[in-house]
Amino acid sequence: MTEDAWTVPSYYERIDEGRYKPTAHASGAWSTDEQHFSPLGGLVVHAMERHLDSEARPDMLFSRLSFDILGRIALDECHISVETVRPGRTIELVEATVTIAERNVVRARAWLLAGQDTSAVAGGQPAALPSPEPLDGWTLSDQWPGGYIASLDLRPVGTPRPGRTTAWVSTPLALVHDEQSGALANYIALVDTANGIAVRQPPTQWMYPNVDMSVHFYRRPEGRWTGLDTTVVFGTTGLGVTSTVLHDVHGPVGYAQQALTVRPHPRREGSAQDA
Repeated sequence: MTEDAWTVPSYYERIDEGRYKPTAHASGAWSTDEQHFSPLGGLVVHAMERHLDSEARPDMLFSRLSFDILGRIALDECHISVETVRPGRTIELVEATVTIAERNVVRARAWLLAGQDTSAVAGGQPAALPSPEPLDGWTLSDQWPGGYIASLDLRPVGTPRPGRTTAWVSTPLALVHDEQSGALANYIALVDTANGIAVRQPPTQWMYPNVDMSVHFYRRPEGRWTGLDTTVVFGTTGLGVTSTVLHDVHGPVGYAQQALTVRPHPRREGSAQDA
Protein backbone atom coordinates (compact mmCIF):
# COMPACT_ATOMS: atom_id res chain seq x y z
CA MET A 1 0.00 0.00 0.00
CA THR A 2 1.58 3.25 -1.14
CA GLU A 3 1.72 6.52 0.78
CA ASP A 4 -0.79 7.96 -1.72
CA ALA A 5 -3.34 5.45 -0.46
CA TRP A 6 -3.53 7.42 2.80
CA THR A 7 -4.13 10.77 1.10
CA VAL A 8 -7.41 9.84 -0.60
CA PRO A 9 -10.24 10.97 1.78
CA SER A 10 -12.36 7.86 1.23
CA TYR A 11 -12.42 4.11 1.82
CA TYR A 12 -12.60 3.24 -1.88
CA GLU A 13 -11.86 4.59 -5.33
CA ARG A 14 -13.93 3.54 -8.33
CA ILE A 15 -11.96 1.90 -11.15
CA ASP A 16 -14.91 1.34 -13.47
CA GLU A 17 -18.47 0.03 -13.23
CA GLY A 18 -18.54 -2.60 -10.49
CA ARG A 19 -14.80 -2.42 -9.74
CA TYR A 20 -13.31 -0.62 -6.73
CA LYS A 21 -9.88 -0.18 -5.17
CA PRO A 22 -9.65 0.07 -1.36
CA THR A 23 -7.53 2.81 0.16
CA ALA A 24 -5.39 2.35 3.27
CA HIS A 25 -8.35 3.64 5.33
CA ALA A 26 -10.22 0.38 4.62
CA SER A 27 -7.53 -1.82 6.20
CA GLY A 28 -7.80 -3.97 9.33
CA ALA A 29 -8.75 -4.96 11.90
CA TRP A 30 -7.46 -8.53 12.30
CA SER A 31 -4.72 -7.82 9.76
CA THR A 32 -3.62 -4.65 8.01
CA ASP A 33 -3.32 -6.45 4.65
CA GLU A 34 -7.05 -7.23 4.72
CA GLN A 35 -10.13 -5.06 4.28
CA HIS A 36 -12.18 -4.39 7.36
CA PHE A 37 -15.62 -5.74 6.54
CA SER A 38 -17.43 -2.63 7.79
CA PRO A 39 -16.69 -0.27 4.87
CA LEU A 40 -17.00 -3.16 2.40
CA GLY A 41 -20.51 -3.84 3.71
CA GLY A 42 -21.38 -0.21 3.02
CA LEU A 43 -19.88 -0.48 -0.46
CA VAL A 44 -22.08 -3.50 -1.21
CA VAL A 45 -25.18 -1.51 -0.21
CA HIS A 46 -23.97 1.38 -2.39
CA ALA A 47 -23.77 -1.03 -5.34
CA MET A 48 -27.23 -2.40 -4.55
CA GLU A 49 -28.71 1.09 -4.44
CA ARG A 50 -27.15 1.96 -7.82
CA HIS A 51 -28.71 -1.23 -9.19
CA LEU A 52 -32.13 -0.27 -7.84
CA ASP A 53 -31.78 3.22 -9.32
CA SER A 54 -31.05 1.64 -12.70
CA GLU A 55 -34.28 -0.36 -12.34
CA ALA A 56 -36.18 2.80 -11.35
CA ARG A 57 -37.00 1.26 -7.94
CA PRO A 58 -35.65 3.85 -5.46
CA ASP A 59 -38.96 3.72 -3.53
CA MET A 60 -38.24 0.27 -2.10
CA LEU A 61 -37.06 0.09 1.54
CA PHE A 62 -34.31 -2.22 2.80
CA SER A 63 -35.89 -4.48 5.41
CA ARG A 64 -33.13 -7.06 5.86
CA LEU A 65 -29.50 -7.23 4.79
CA SER A 66 -27.52 -10.43 5.21
CA PHE A 67 -23.81 -10.81 4.46
CA ASP A 68 -21.93 -14.10 4.36
CA ILE A 69 -18.15 -13.70 4.55
CA LEU A 70 -16.77 -16.54 2.46
CA GLY A 71 -13.08 -16.08 3.17
CA ARG A 72 -10.18 -13.70 3.62
CA ILE A 73 -10.91 -10.23 2.19
CA ALA A 74 -7.57 -9.07 0.82
CA LEU A 75 -6.78 -5.35 0.62
CA ASP A 76 -7.01 -5.48 -3.15
CA GLU A 77 -9.27 -4.51 -6.02
CA CYS A 78 -12.75 -5.97 -5.77
CA HIS A 79 -15.61 -6.46 -8.18
CA ILE A 80 -19.25 -6.27 -7.06
CA SER A 81 -22.00 -7.78 -9.20
CA VAL A 82 -25.68 -7.23 -8.33
CA GLU A 83 -28.80 -8.93 -9.62
CA THR A 84 -32.48 -9.01 -8.74
CA VAL A 85 -33.29 -12.64 -7.94
CA ARG A 86 -36.92 -12.10 -6.93
CA PRO A 87 -38.55 -9.12 -8.65
CA GLY A 88 -41.86 -7.82 -7.40
CA ARG A 89 -44.05 -4.77 -7.14
CA THR A 90 -44.08 -4.69 -3.31
CA ILE A 91 -41.45 -7.30 -2.31
CA GLU A 92 -38.09 -7.75 -3.98
CA LEU A 93 -34.92 -9.76 -3.29
CA VAL A 94 -31.53 -8.47 -4.50
CA GLU A 95 -28.24 -10.37 -4.34
CA ALA A 96 -24.67 -9.09 -4.57
CA THR A 97 -21.39 -10.98 -4.86
CA VAL A 98 -17.96 -9.52 -4.07
CA THR A 99 -15.03 -11.06 -5.97
CA ILE A 100 -11.30 -10.52 -5.39
CA ALA A 101 -8.76 -12.17 -7.71
CA GLU A 102 -11.55 -14.28 -9.28
CA ARG A 103 -12.58 -15.62 -5.86
CA ASN A 104 -15.92 -14.93 -4.20
CA VAL A 105 -15.29 -13.40 -0.77
CA VAL A 106 -18.72 -12.00 0.23
CA ARG A 107 -22.27 -12.85 -0.78
CA ALA A 108 -25.05 -10.52 0.32
CA ARG A 109 -28.83 -10.51 0.02
CA ALA A 110 -31.33 -7.74 0.68
CA TRP A 111 -35.09 -7.98 1.10
CA LEU A 112 -36.75 -4.78 -0.08
CA LEU A 113 -40.33 -3.89 0.78
CA ALA A 114 -42.62 -1.19 -0.53
CA GLY A 115 -43.03 1.63 2.00
CA GLN A 116 -46.40 2.70 3.36
CA ASP A 117 -47.74 4.74 6.29
CA THR A 118 -48.01 2.55 9.42
CA SER A 119 -47.51 5.34 11.96
CA ALA A 120 -50.94 4.62 13.51
CA VAL A 121 -49.76 1.19 14.73
CA ALA A 122 -46.02 1.83 15.27
CA GLY A 123 -44.58 0.82 18.66
CA GLY A 124 -42.39 -1.57 20.63
CA GLN A 125 -39.06 0.14 20.03
CA PRO A 126 -36.39 0.34 22.77
CA ALA A 127 -35.46 3.68 24.31
CA ALA A 128 -33.37 6.17 22.35
CA LEU A 129 -29.71 6.83 23.18
CA PRO A 130 -28.44 10.19 24.43
CA SER A 131 -27.03 12.52 21.79
CA PRO A 132 -23.43 11.86 20.66
CA GLU A 133 -22.52 15.54 20.43
CA PRO A 134 -21.50 16.22 24.08
CA LEU A 135 -19.75 12.87 24.58
CA ASP A 136 -15.99 12.40 24.82
CA GLY A 137 -14.06 10.59 22.10
CA TRP A 138 -12.64 7.08 22.44
CA THR A 139 -9.58 5.67 20.66
CA LEU A 140 -9.56 1.98 19.72
CA SER A 141 -6.28 1.99 17.80
CA ASP A 142 -4.45 0.75 20.89
CA GLN A 143 -6.51 -2.47 20.60
CA TRP A 144 -7.07 -2.80 16.86
CA PRO A 145 -4.65 -2.05 14.00
CA GLY A 146 -5.51 -0.71 10.57
CA GLY A 147 -6.73 2.38 8.82
CA TYR A 148 -10.43 1.74 9.31
CA ILE A 149 -10.38 1.88 13.12
CA ALA A 150 -8.02 4.88 12.99
CA SER A 151 -10.50 6.74 10.77
CA LEU A 152 -13.42 6.65 13.21
CA ASP A 153 -14.95 9.24 15.49
CA LEU A 154 -16.06 6.95 18.32
CA ARG A 155 -17.94 8.17 21.41
CA PRO A 156 -19.03 5.76 24.15
CA VAL A 157 -22.26 6.17 26.09
CA GLY A 158 -21.20 5.34 29.64
CA THR A 159 -18.18 3.18 30.49
CA PRO A 160 -17.28 0.41 28.00
CA ARG A 161 -17.17 -3.04 29.62
CA PRO A 162 -15.98 -6.43 28.35
CA GLY A 163 -18.85 -7.86 26.34
CA ARG A 164 -21.10 -4.83 26.81
CA THR A 165 -20.67 -1.38 25.25
CA THR A 166 -22.89 1.33 23.83
CA ALA A 167 -21.26 3.85 21.53
CA TRP A 168 -21.81 6.26 18.67
CA VAL A 169 -19.58 6.00 15.62
CA SER A 170 -19.11 8.23 12.57
CA THR A 171 -16.41 9.00 10.05
CA PRO A 172 -15.23 12.09 8.15
CA LEU A 173 -14.33 9.95 5.12
CA ALA A 174 -16.46 9.33 2.06
CA LEU A 175 -17.33 5.77 1.11
CA VAL A 176 -16.22 6.18 -2.53
CA HIS A 177 -13.93 8.99 -3.66
CA ASP A 178 -15.71 11.80 -5.53
CA GLU A 179 -18.98 9.87 -5.49
CA GLN A 180 -22.21 10.48 -3.60
CA SER A 181 -23.42 7.53 -1.54
CA GLY A 182 -26.75 7.23 0.23
CA ALA A 183 -27.48 7.47 3.94
CA LEU A 184 -28.08 3.71 4.23
CA ALA A 185 -24.78 2.75 2.61
CA ASN A 186 -22.91 5.20 4.86
CA TYR A 187 -24.76 3.81 7.90
CA ILE A 188 -24.04 0.15 7.08
CA ALA A 189 -20.38 1.05 6.49
CA LEU A 190 -20.08 1.52 10.27
CA VAL A 191 -22.21 -1.33 11.68
CA ASP A 192 -19.54 -4.06 11.64
CA THR A 193 -17.59 -1.91 14.13
CA ALA A 194 -19.85 -3.45 16.78
CA ASN A 195 -17.70 -6.57 17.09
CA GLY A 196 -14.71 -4.45 18.08
CA ILE A 197 -16.20 -2.14 20.70
CA ALA A 198 -17.29 -4.68 23.33
CA VAL A 199 -14.40 -7.13 23.29
CA ARG A 200 -14.56 -9.89 25.88
CA GLN A 201 -10.87 -10.77 25.46
CA PRO A 202 -7.87 -8.88 24.01
CA PRO A 203 -7.57 -9.58 20.27
CA THR A 204 -3.89 -10.37 20.79
CA GLN A 205 -4.89 -13.31 23.00
CA TRP A 206 -8.10 -14.55 21.36
CA MET A 207 -9.56 -14.31 17.86
CA TYR A 208 -13.30 -13.90 17.28
CA PRO A 209 -13.91 -12.76 13.70
CA ASN A 210 -17.47 -12.76 12.46
CA VAL A 211 -18.40 -15.01 9.55
CA ASP A 212 -21.58 -13.13 8.76
CA MET A 213 -23.65 -10.05 9.57
CA SER A 214 -27.42 -9.74 9.38
CA VAL A 215 -29.28 -6.47 9.82
CA HIS A 216 -33.04 -5.97 10.21
CA PHE A 217 -34.60 -2.51 9.97
CA TYR A 218 -38.01 -1.19 11.00
CA ARG A 219 -37.03 2.37 10.07
CA ARG A 220 -34.65 3.82 7.49
CA PRO A 221 -31.61 5.29 9.33
CA GLU A 222 -30.72 8.96 8.81
CA GLY A 223 -27.75 11.20 9.54
CA ARG A 224 -24.01 10.69 9.94
CA TRP A 225 -24.03 8.83 13.29
CA THR A 226 -24.48 5.08 13.79
CA GLY A 227 -25.48 4.11 17.33
CA LEU A 228 -24.37 0.65 18.54
CA ASP A 229 -25.86 -0.82 21.73
CA THR A 230 -23.81 -4.01 21.70
CA THR A 231 -23.61 -7.25 23.68
CA VAL A 232 -21.03 -9.98 22.95
CA VAL A 233 -21.50 -13.56 24.18
CA PHE A 234 -18.92 -16.37 23.94
CA GLY A 235 -20.15 -19.92 24.35
CA THR A 236 -18.18 -22.95 25.61
CA THR A 237 -17.62 -24.65 22.23
CA GLY A 238 -15.96 -21.97 20.11
CA LEU A 239 -19.11 -20.14 19.07
CA GLY A 240 -20.05 -16.54 19.83
CA VAL A 241 -22.64 -13.93 18.93
CA THR A 242 -22.43 -10.15 18.76
CA SER A 243 -25.93 -8.63 19.12
CA THR A 244 -26.59 -4.94 18.58
CA VAL A 245 -29.56 -2.62 18.85
CA LEU A 246 -29.04 -0.07 16.07
CA HIS A 247 -29.77 3.65 16.47
CA ASP A 248 -29.54 6.93 14.66
CA VAL A 249 -29.82 10.33 16.34
CA HIS A 250 -33.63 10.14 16.14
CA GLY A 251 -33.90 6.80 17.96
CA PRO A 252 -33.63 3.05 17.37
CA VAL A 253 -33.85 1.72 13.82
CA GLY A 254 -33.32 -2.05 14.03
CA TYR A 255 -30.99 -4.88 15.01
CA ALA A 256 -27.74 -6.52 13.90
CA GLN A 257 -26.39 -10.01 14.62
CA GLN A 258 -22.93 -11.39 13.92
CA ALA A 259 -21.87 -15.05 14.26
CA LEU A 260 -18.36 -15.40 15.72
CA THR A 261 -15.75 -18.13 15.51
CA VAL A 262 -13.89 -17.96 18.85
CA ARG A 263 -10.39 -19.43 19.08
CA PRO A 264 -7.07 -18.78 20.85
CA HIS A 265 -4.75 -16.46 18.95
CA PRO A 266 -1.98 -18.58 17.40
CA ARG A 267 0.66 -16.09 18.58
CA ARG A 268 -0.68 -15.44 22.06
CA GLU A 269 1.79 -15.49 24.93
CA GLY A 270 2.26 -18.98 26.33
CA SER A 271 0.36 -20.74 23.54
CA ALA A 272 1.38 -24.19 22.34
CA GLN A 273 2.55 -22.70 19.03
CA ASP A 274 5.16 -20.67 20.92
CA ALA A 275 6.50 -23.66 22.84
